[in-house]
Amino acid sequence: MESRPTWRKTRHSGSDGGHCVELARLPGGVGIRDPKNPEGPRLLITRDALRALVSDLKR
Repeated sequence: MESRPTWRKTRHSGSDGGHCVELARLPGGVGIRDPKNPEGPRLLITRDALRALVSDLKR
């Protein structure tokens, strides 16, 4: 039986579902999806790539 990933939004996301993404731990990396379209396309990146992305966004 395959378990379903747990998708999470940042606690800084507003309740209106506006401009945010959800992240989930997946085999091989981190999944990213649009919570307004949860069955739509998803992006899978490595944890190192996510770390670098967040670092760049903070700068």
